[in-house]
Amino acid sequence: MKTLSVIFSIFTLALFSISCDSGGTATTAGVKRGVAPVADEEIAIIEFENSAAYGSIKMELYSNIAPKMVERFKTLAKQGFYNGVTFHRVSQIVIQGGDPLSKDNEPMNDGTGKSQLPNVPAEFSDVPFERGIVGAARSQDVNSANCQFFITVQPYQAWNETYTVFGKVIEGMNNVDIIKGVPTLSGSERPADDVIIKSITFQKN
Repeated sequence: MKTLSVIFSIFTLALFSISCDSGGTATTAGVKRGVAPVADEEIAIIEFENSAAYGSIKMELYSNIAPKMVERFKTLAKQGFYNGVTFHRVSQIVIQGGDPLSKDNEPMNDGTGKSQLPNVPAEFSDVPFERGIVGAARSQDVNSANCQFFITVQPYQAWNETYTVFGKVIEGMNNVDIIKGVPTLSGSERPADDVIIKSITFQKN
């Protein structure tokens, strides 16, 4: 069972942590400013194995803001990469998923996995991390986003212009709220019972 100190070091030092603030390093990657997000023609639909408990989540994606991350997310989803992964981190601020290592029985490695594809360069913008925004999880290296993603439960200014925004929940925030409130292992943000993604599919917006 994870302790609070172990979780802190995992989420601050391991790959794809979003619990640390990268501070001024974001400016080295450049920030796209003054561009309003435009929803793609396709929306993403997250379905859960326990649909009775968690329903579904629908997200619009912003290729005009973060084309590389949107392309990566769509590619992996259409390959079935996300089928069976969990939302391995839940809190009052964020829920995070997409780690293939969350499929195994070792919770200590959750948050450290990635796909076999190369990392995605940072695509920072001035779109703020408001409630429902979908972001690309990464390590302290601004160019280390890969496959993991997170949904903000409430506005969080510390992530503005330091993490890639690539979408927003347009339906199912009530289900995000349910997930954020699931019981967690003692001293951690890992759900005690797995919140498993059944599939991520796409439909015309």
